Amino acid sequence: MKALLFREIKSFFGSPIGYLVIAIFLILNGLFLWIFDGEYNILNSGFADLSPFFTISPWILIFLIPAVTMRSFSDEMKQGTLELLLTKPLSIWQIVNGKFFGAVLLIVIAIIPTFIYVSVISSLGMPEGNIDMGSTIGSYFGLLFLISGYSAIGIFTSTLSDNQIVAFLLAVFLCFFFYFGFDGIATYLPNFENFISNLGMNSHFKSMSRGVIDTRDLLYFVSITILFLSLTVFKLKSLKL
Repeated sequence: MKALLFREIKSFFGSPIGYLVIAIFLILNGLFLWIFDGEYNILNSGFADLSPFFTISPWILIFLIPAVTMRSFSDEMKQGTLELLLTKPLSIWQIVNGKFFGAVLLIVIAIIPTFIYVSVISSLGMPEGNIDMGSTIGSYFGLLFLISGYSAIGIFTSTLSDNQIVAFLLAVFLCFFFYFGFDGIATYLPNFENFISNLGMNSHFKSMSRGVIDTRDLLYFVSITILFLSLTVFKLKSLKL
């Protein structure tokens, strides 16, 4: 699996994809947080916190992560190399995990430069250093688990078609649905609003953003990740047959 993971990372950075993903993520966040006027501009908000970053990042990642994962298996199917990959001395779970961790690692690399935002905002606080580190750390953990959920969804949709655009669109739809869709449904069912909202990623991500790492939130994201990775393995087994 380690060799497959390194192959994925090498393929990302051996082409413009890896650099484009990192650049687009940082540029879009930078523009919304520091340049564009609006509710997400930190300098205009009057508060020394990173909540605008953790508000817009999930929406940017809804498009960026599917762009990373869309080629995972769809490209293998299109080029006819999937059968060769499945005959390697690796279990299907190892193959799926290699693809999954490769995608997650690339997005984490894109997140790391944003740590400088913490230092900048801390220096802008009144008094200096007046920033809620508990909430910030919790939000980064939440973002990490959100990335894993999105990546698992993207890996799964890449097995549904040999067309990368179709895989991308399916992943965007499913990521959007799991992040915001349940909240939308809950508004039409007020008697079950809390229950339905808790089925979506948004409520669990917001819960972790408060700085409290609840085991229920962790179990939710782990379950979503395992569910879609399991569906990926099931789909690949059906293709192997």
